[in-house]
Amino acid sequence: MLNDLSTPLSFLQTRRSARPRDLVAPGPDADQLETILRIASRIPDHGKLHPWRFVHVPRETRAAFAELLHRAYREERPDPGRLEIEATEKFAHQAPTLIVALSCPVVPHKIPVWEQQLSCGAACLALLAGAHALGFAGGWVTGWAAYSEAVRDAFGSTDERIAAFIFLGTPDVPLEERPRPELSEVSSEWTPDR
Repeated sequence: MLNDLSTPLSFLQTRRSARPRDLVAPGPDADQLETILRIASRIPDHGKLHPWRFVHVPRETRAAFAELLHRAYREERPDPGRLEIEATEKFAHQAPTLIVALSCPVVPHKIPVWEQQLSCGAACLALLAGAHALGFAGGWVTGWAAYSEAVRDAFGSTDERIAAFIFLGTPDVPLEERPRPELSEVSSEWTPDR
């Protein structure tokens, strides 16, 4: 008898992003987070380089994370406004679970950096899928902090880049479906005379 694919298909068809500000407790516990991270490591990885890594920022360290963001923001913008500072503070404290995903390509190597970066993106999506499979929602965001050298240096080295801040938790509002492209906009069939 064939496997019933309706559950996996339903799972794939219902995964969507959540706004981190709308994620509340509960978030994944330690065992669930380990499962999510193991799922994230099961992605295409040409050369078996695992050119990505994840850093968990626990709730009890979020105040220190907020302070890091404040310092980094002020380095780049010495005279920030009140709303900018408040936004930085909110960013640090939203959602019960925060994972910083870092792209860390192995260079020099015969596997092109581009392929290694794609592997990092796949790992981030697998992390979100793992969270969804366990009944949580997630939001993958970047923003100025992902491109700040001071923030990057707090999590990694100069040859790494922050690929994502991934916030996980339970949505306190229904997740909204966003418009998706028509298949004809993103898919075509190759013909040899092109």
